[in-house]
Amino acid sequence: MRSGLAPWGMLALIALSAGPVAVASGWQAVSGSPVAAGTHDANAALPDAPDAQPDSAGQEAATQQPPGDAATGSIHGTVVDGSAAVAQGAHVALVWTPQTGGASVAREITTDSSGAFSFASVAAGTFTLTVSSKGFATRIITGSIRDAESFEAPTVTLVMNGTTTDVEVSASTVEIAEAQLKEEETQRVLGVIPNFYVTYVHDAPPLTRKQKYQLAWRSSIDPVNFGIVGILAGVEQATDSFSGYGQGAQGYAKRYGAGFTDSFDATMIGGAVLASWWKQDPRYFYKGTGSKQSRIGYAIAMAVMCKGDNGRWQVNYSGIVGGLAAGGISNLYYPASNREGAGLTFENAALGTAGSAVGNLFQEFVVKHLTPHVPNYGAGKQ
Repeated sequence: MRSGLAPWGMLALIALSAGPVAVASGWQAVSGSPVAAGTHDANAALPDAPDAQPDSAGQEAATQQPPGDAATGSIHGTVVDGSAAVAQGAHVALVWTPQTGGASVAREITTDSSGAFSFASVAAGTFTLTVSSKGFATRIITGSIRDAESFEAPTVTLVMNGTTTDVEVSASTVEIAEAQLKEEETQRVLGVIPNFYVTYVHDAPPLTRKQKYQLAWRSSIDPVNFGIVGILAGVEQATDSFSGYGQGAQGYAKRYGAGFTDSFDATMIGGAVLASWWKQDPRYFYKGTGSKQSRIGYAIAMAVMCKGDNGRWQVNYSGIVGGLAAGGISNLYYPASNREGAGLTFENAALGTAGSAVGNLFQEFVVKHLTPHVPNYGAGKQ
């Protein structure tokens, strides 16, 4: 059975496919939540923001920094109008009271061309966001932020003055996880190869059962995945790997079907079925901070560890057992001469774990730099 590595990792296997021996039974090694906020209409004017002038759309001036705090976080979100079109140039004012005490701090920016806004270097405490634009009712969001937290505000919808009053909005952890999952499903190495099973949010809320199945299915049927499986099947045919399949169109079709089934089984069983059963998160949580040695150790450890839905680190039973299960199932469709006994299945699973560790090292140090438009949630932290 082949490895169930991520599609970008599978490309590396092409260079290793010159021999007739199948690659190890693989599994995708993979490894919590912003405070909900209330939103209501108000017609009050924006609070004064002393010396707080926007530097550029959606980003606050570099001079607007709070008192020194090494554990600051960020607050960001998007503003749209009643027709769901982005609201460029809307004024967003932030007033927050530091948890450590002291006077409240006021800052102000305007939304960029995509309707987005982002306040960096926000210390732990309570805050109020006031959003206004000419001709629209003012909207207010209140909440709190913890040390080093990246707070994703619920989408702010501006309505015409006098059309709506006192609307309450609450973003649940499920809604936040869904929004982040949609962002993850746009992550592609070099803008092409899917990189869905990594999150750059260190405290991302856990995925629901439905979201785990959604992620596994979306990853399995991605067009690029079909193409990579086809390339690997072609290399195997050229080197006569799995010779029991024969040659010609029929031999290629059998190799292609076996390769896709390997990948599909490992992803669905380990990333959805068992991850839901054992309540484990199938994603790799990007670290991104600390010394190089600590990041290397973290990446290698994540080959056998993952984050549980309870936010605690634990042995990645779903990934390990999922790889073994996919390897066992492959005995049903591989040629008799290439079917794995129990001993070889476990040996290949060990090799798959080593491959996952290498893949995690690439995730930690290389892949992010090759992935355009990575969501700006700030540096990871573990």
